[in-house]
Amino acid sequence: MQIPIQITVRDMPHSAELDEHIRAKAAKLEEHFSPITSFRVVAEAPHKHHHQGRQYVVRLDITVPGREIVVNHEHDEDVYVALRDAFDAAKRRLEDYTRIRRGETRQPRVETRGREAAHDVRSEEE
Repeated sequence: MQIPIQITVRDMPHSAELDEHIRAKAAKLEEHFSPITSFRVVAEAPHKHHHQGRQYVVRLDITVPGREIVVNHEHDEDVYVALRDAFDAAKRRLEDYTRIRRGETRQPRVETRGREAAHDVRSEEE
C-alpha cells in the first residue's frame, strides 16, 4: 500500500495476524480506488454487558479528494466478520464516490403534470 495506514486496536489483543488482515483489505481497496489520500482503521471491543460473546466495532476513515468516507460497523463475536462487512461497505461507498466523480450518476427526470404539461404540448403544436 502506498498510503500509510493507521491501525488502532482497543480493548482486545493486537495480533500480527489481525494487522496483516487489515492491511491486505486496505491494499485491495486502494488497488481499485487509487485517489485515497489517508486511511485509518479502528477495531475495538467496547465494554458492554452482553449475555453472550463480545461485540466488535470497526470504524474506517478513508480520505479521498474532496470527501471523507466514514464507515462504522458492529458485529457480535467475530472481529474478522466485522472487518469484512466494514470493508464491503467502504467499497460500495467508494464505488458511489467514483461514479459521482466521473459524472456517471443518473440525473432525476423532472416530469411536468397537469395544466403545465397540457400547456407545453399545445405551445409545441403551434
